[in-house]
Amino acid sequence: MVDMSNAPAASALPRRDQIRREAARLFAARGFLGVGVDEIGKAVGISGPGLYRHFAGKDAMLADLLIGISERLLEEGRRRAGEGDGPDAALNALIGGHVDFALNDRDLITLHDRELLNLKEEDRRTVRRLQRGYVELWVDVVRQAYPPLADPAAEPVARATVHAVFGLINSTPHSLGPNPDQGERPALQRDGMAALLHALAHGAFAAAAASVADSAVAPAGGPASAGA
Repeated sequence: MVDMSNAPAASALPRRDQIRREAARLFAARGFLGVGVDEIGKAVGISGPGLYRHFAGKDAMLADLLIGISERLLEEGRRRAGEGDGPDAALNALIGGHVDFALNDRDLITLHDRELLNLKEEDRRTVRRLQRGYVELWVDVVRQAYPPLADPAAEPVARATVHAVFGLINSTPHSLGPNPDQGERPALQRDGMAALLHALAHGAFAAAAASVADSAVAPAGGPASAGA
């Protein structure tokens, strides 16, 4: 997956990327409304007004982060789904990509999950459009990988399950540990969490498919046997 992590040292990054990194960290820690431009500038070693050479303002920083996240998820999702050898492989690749994103950058996944309402309307529409494209990609692949969900009547179930899986994976920043900077207790390490999230995602899709299959046969077996 495209590297969206905060791993490189800030000093090795171009100034604009340093600002992105520190803005994401601060927004995730205290919320967009709780962070000032001067704090972001201090974190990268320049004056608050100096930031305006790189971004028009704090709103522009948040838009750059959230639109960038959404664009990269959609682009990488399309690449992974297109390279998969069949629907099962494509779904595995999609799950792996989203899990990597959640585990590699907890700040960005927090922003992606929490700060949409703080965008300007035009930027919010852009993010929503990109997110819809990402959801539709998943829904299409999931319905191919789990045939019961391919029935037209099962499309709402497939869509709801995709959103549920996103919620599951996106909750990673609240459960992965340890994060010594925030005083968290030791918990599952990265590889263990990745394997667990992958299994849980497949479990959710399998459960949805089984639910649809069960409801399809219920009329034949349920009422008839009840009246026998």
